[in-house]
Amino acid sequence: MAKLAVTTGYSKNGLPYVRLGSGQRKLVIFGGGPDFDHRPPSGLMLRMWTSMFKRLAEDFTVYYVSRKPNLPAGYSTRNMSDDYATMIRDELEGPVDIMGLSSGGPIAQHFAVDHPDLVHRLVLAETGYALSKKGKELTRRLGDLARQGKWRTAAADLATVLYPRGVKKLLFKSLMWLLGKRVFGAPTDLSDGLVEVEAEANHDFKERLAEIKVPSLVIGGEEDYFYPIRETAEGIPNAKLILYEGLGHDAIMKRQFNEDVLAFLTEK
Repeated sequence: MAKLAVTTGYSKNGLPYVRLGSGQRKLVIFGGGPDFDHRPPSGLMLRMWTSMFKRLAEDFTVYYVSRKPNLPAGYSTRNMSDDYATMIRDELEGPVDIMGLSSGGPIAQHFAVDHPDLVHRLVLAETGYALSKKGKELTRRLGDLARQGKWRTAAADLATVLYPRGVKKLLFKSLMWLLGKRVFGAPTDLSDGLVEVEAEANHDFKERLAEIKVPSLVIGGEEDYFYPIRETAEGIPNAKLILYEGLGHDAIMKRQFNEDVLAFLTEK
């Protein structure tokens, strides 16, 4: 197998990205978060994203894209979706396939409604129309811990809810505690991440899901801590739903995840 082509950089309008593969079709992943460090991934995080999406990059050119730096206070998920639209229209010559991953999902929902001409197919992965009550509480707690510099506690708290139960939960929590600040990109300025936290906490797209008209897949674990995944799929006309039994906000770690996404994106 040929070596996977990996490059990082910024779009012309300032969105940091990692690009994987060289397929003819393009898949743009609106990255998860909260992302406190709006720079292209490097080191451990770059290796993680490369490993996670290398199967998709066999068939697509995959762009994992974060939010631009220096976000003003009050910047919304809809504002962020317009930033992605600028990149995709001007540089990628859309339409493209879109995946909204975790906290990238709320942005992708706005994108699908406001910019349908730029979307072939939409995947909403480990995400939903709004944070659950406990998901919103934890997201804001992560922001508070970041302000206090308690990165190990924040990383461990996040790890605790990613796996529903079992040995994996304990091992992953220990690993995340050891990594601490590196989990969040080792930021020196917290402002972008805190803007993201509030933007997602304020997002509620339930009454607008019916406006999503592009072919859509909603996929995740049936025990997801953060989002009402099933209810999100039910609100989108003709959406396909894939729920993994016994999984939480870790569905993307399942090998079948990439295969199911590929099957949806390439079906006739």
